[in-house]
Amino acid sequence: MALLAAAGSALLVTPVLTFGQFPGFGGPPRPGKPGAVIDLTGYWVSVVTEDWRFRMVTPPKGDIAGFQPAFGFGLLNAAGQKVVDAWDPEKDTASGNACKSYGAAALMRVPSRFHVTWQDDNTMKVEADAGTQTRLFHFGASQPPAGNSLQGYSVANWQPALGGRFGRGGQGQPGAAAQNGGSLHVVTDHLSGGYLRKNGIPYSDKTRVEEYYDVVQEPNGEQWLIVKTIVVDPTYLTRSFITSTNLKKQADGTGWNPAPCSAW
Repeated sequence: MALLAAAGSALLVTPVLTFGQFPGFGGPPRPGKPGAVIDLTGYWVSVVTEDWRFRMVTPPKGDIAGFQPAFGFGLLNAAGQKVVDAWDPEKDTASGNACKSYGAAALMRVPSRFHVTWQDDNTMKVEADAGTQTRLFHFGASQPPAGNSLQGYSVANWQPALGGRFGRGGQGQPGAAAQNGGSLHVVTDHLSGGYLRKNGIPYSDKTRVEEYYDVVQEPNGEQWLIVKTIVVDPTYLTRSFITSTNLKKQADGTGWNPAPCSAW
């Protein structure tokens, strides 16, 4: 009896551990750099294995495969079709709009090298050498801008992997290999209008972009960044435009070559 009583006393004085005290066991993740569940920093390069003719070269005017009406329900509506029909890269260049296909709704899809760093503990910086563009991902409370811009305003948060810190796949890529922690979730608005493809397929200033960033570690040591992008635009699109883009980790900045935007 004395032994049982002692055991009971030990249970009574044992501290109660709550979910959230350990990574991957519930509770909201911390924002920004201190709460990172995956490491996105470093240099990454696009690996174009799909949509080559739309990404590596500028498609001819009117070539909107994947957006055109199909069975009466295409991605592009009538207003969007008018923008496509009026596309003129010479006019875009002359008016200072050569960067319209390098906005946040399309930038990660542009063949490029990307450099990811922390500007500060609550701001991740993503630089692209194509078009010499910079995106900023804001964690925690921050004040959005009054106006719109090419890269808009991005709010980011960490999403721990399903099944715990070392579970299989974050929300962005639920069927992928072990994600070493989870995904980065980014929502971008306050965008100025731009092009989803270089030949004038438009998105408007009402667009909202949602992204999931996942890092996949291969057995041979290679690291891949998979970016799932969901573009919602009530002005020009009839439904969400969804893509999945692959980037490969580079050992250093070899090949980094910032270049100006091109309307062609």
